[in-house]
Amino acid sequence: MKSMTGYGRGESTVCGKKTVLEIKAVNHRYNEINIKMPKIMFPFEDELKKYIRERVQRGKVDVFVTYTSLTDEDVSISVNTSLADAYVNALDTIKERYKLSDKLSLRTIASFPDVITIENDVLSDETTQNIKCSLMGAASQALEEFVAMRKREGENLQNNISEKLDILEKYVGEVTLRAPLVAQDYKKRLTEMLENFENAEFDESRILTEVLIFSDKACIDEEITRMNSHICQMRDIIKEDVPVGRKLDFLVQEMVRETNTMGSKSNDITITNIVVNMKSEIEKIREQIQNIE
Repeated sequence: MKSMTGYGRGESTVCGKKTVLEIKAVNHRYNEINIKMPKIMFPFEDELKKYIRERVQRGKVDVFVTYTSLTDEDVSISVNTSLADAYVNALDTIKERYKLSDKLSLRTIASFPDVITIENDVLSDETTQNIKCSLMGAASQALEEFVAMRKREGENLQNNISEKLDILEKYVGEVTLRAPLVAQDYKKRLTEMLENFENAEFDESRILTEVLIFSDKACIDEEITRMNSHICQMRDIIKEDVPVGRKLDFLVQEMVRETNTMGSKSNDITITNIVVNMKSEIEKIREQIQNIE
């Protein structure tokens, strides 16, 4: 079981092509991957996404890639002199119109948009392959670190959920012990109520019939059985080394359903109070499950 949150960083240099890749993820209902990378690496974006999806099935994943060429074979710098002339002429016009004394500097002209641009030359097949190898090497390192962090977080979540399941199981045990006494208490209350009427005559068999009807309506044996089954299933699922978040989310919904039914059917204040505590623990489990892949 893994958490959806994690971080990893990888660095790879192949024949002077250096790539640094960082990957981080937060909770998300689906698998969303966003990649920010240099233009020179755009041809490999789909392949990188596919590679990440093989290791990450759920979560909002952000990937940041930086690339540095330690050689000059794939990068050149060009100066757009026509655009620079236009900028200078425009500034001269403004200077004369408003009688300004500022002087143009090299730094000022170089800072204008698109005057100086870095361009990628047509890359050879070998250079392209080196860039790709550098990218995927960095991705491999980053994902190893990323997945390892997710597993550590998943172990913490597993321990936390397991502790809450212990508490929940204890509450179910209390309900199990209390449930058979509900009908007995109802019979006792009914008998005492009838005895308070002077000269009242009542049929014992009628009382038993009423108690049986009440017992049938208030019976929560099925809900208790299903609740214990859900707890056992959840204990098994959180030990699996595959994405289990959606399964656990479904089980939590079923737990809520069974707990609500227990409270509504039992007609007993003691069970109702226990159910309130059970729902509190289930909600804590639900919150933790939102972090699981």
